[in-house]
Amino acid sequence: MFSAHGTVLTMSLSDMPDWLPAWCVDQLGNEPVSVLFELRSISMVFGLRLADGRDVVVKAREDDGRATSCVATQARLAERGIPCARPLTPVVGVGALAVHAEESRPGGELLGGDTPEVAVRYATVFAQLMAELADVTVAPPLPNPRWVRWDHEDSGLWPTIEFLDERDQSAVPAYVVDTADRARKRMLTADLPCVLGHADFEAQNLRWHDGAVWAVHDWDSLAWQPEAALVGAACGAFASTSPPTLAPIESSSAFLAAYQDLRGRRFTVDEQEIAWAASLWPAAHNARWEALHDAPLVSGDAVRAQAAERLRRANA
Repeated sequence: MFSAHGTVLTMSLSDMPDWLPAWCVDQLGNEPVSVLFELRSISMVFGLRLADGRDVVVKAREDDGRATSCVATQARLAERGIPCARPLTPVVGVGALAVHAEESRPGGELLGGDTPEVAVRYATVFAQLMAELADVTVAPPLPNPRWVRWDHEDSGLWPTIEFLDERDQSAVPAYVVDTADRARKRMLTADLPCVLGHADFEAQNLRWHDGAVWAVHDWDSLAWQPEAALVGAACGAFASTSPPTLAPIESSSAFLAAYQDLRGRRFTVDEQEIAWAASLWPAAHNARWEALHDAPLVSGDAVRAQAAERLRRANA
């Protein structure tokens, strides 16, 4: 299966990276005896069964300085009972890679839909996560994930992403560029404190069981940004599976309202506007990705349909 988010592959033990078996012995005390799955995206993710019968997940990604803070945060949340996989090792450098292992947390079902009612359920989880993250102190996990990196200091509109930048940028529709530019300019005017938040809060990264959230995945995607920007990105992306898209405006509005109610604090006018601007940036990033890869314009069509109203609400 291929999407903008990654490729799920099957592989044999003999196809594993040379470093992986010895790493498992050194860090987990056992060698892998079978490969349950492999996922390649920004990270390489290996589901492994060890010789002692344990199922574990090993994650390796280019070491850009973020991993240690992300894994430390995930460990603290797991200790508090937040439904996420518990890290089993610290981050270990393997050449240019940052590698760690965590427990396997399979099961649960994807909660689909993009109605306001579904939005409120996702907002409830996001509010709980943000409340817990407020009590975690780690070094900011910078640079922020590329799909929310509107706060970059690179030249030009988009953050530097070589595999995208090397393609013909004329393929990106003008309305996508204009939307991203206006949303980013509005967010850059904000003078708001940064906090920790989950920056890839999409349906495909959560699983549910008996009406309750069972697992929140993808803690590699923590970000350090204003609360309003993090909530805004989540309110636009919460319904995304594969390929990702943009939730309906009324559902994003329901998400924002429920989040504020649950946190017990109303956003200021400025925060409201920043949230609406931030709701557009991941979708614009995804629309650019689609255009540069000649993929169907799923996010692109959603941006085309919704940008004017979201930008109006952002005062952008």
